[in-house]
Amino acid sequence: MKTLQFNIPSIEAIDDVAYKFMTEMGDYTVFAFYGEMGAGKTTFINALCRVLGVDSDITSSPSFAIINEYRSDTTAELIYHFDCYRLENEAEAQDIGAEDYFDCGALCFIEWPERIEGLLPDDTVKVEITVDPSNDSRIVKMTLPQG
Repeated sequence: MKTLQFNIPSIEAIDDVAYKFMTEMGDYTVFAFYGEMGAGKTTFINALCRVLGVDSDITSSPSFAIINEYRSDTTAELIYHFDCYRLENEAEAQDIGAEDYFDCGALCFIEWPERIEGLLPDDTVKVEITVDPSNDSRIVKMTLPQG
């Protein structure tokens, strides 16, 4: 496993950090974002979508829809943004076809993946976002499954 760490000192730096993160994504497609409520998972995923070419006016938290679909304006690549917070169990994720999304080759960004961990592919990239209480910056730790 290979772990990379990125520091987001302020909201103004988030797109730069998202770009650096994007350059390290490789061929992986499923990214599981862990972090406490308010850590910045949705904000960072929105920044990732922007640097991947998605119109920032259409990205939002899929809290009620569970899954949002975006398409990059630059590459036409599909991106699925999951928010599993409201799921009660893995069966609900299976009912909406989560495994089909994970296997389709499109980018999948998943918030609250601990709710569906048993369904995640073996090559899922683990992303932990934490808040540094001393200065309110964010630390993004990306763990690649191989490397």
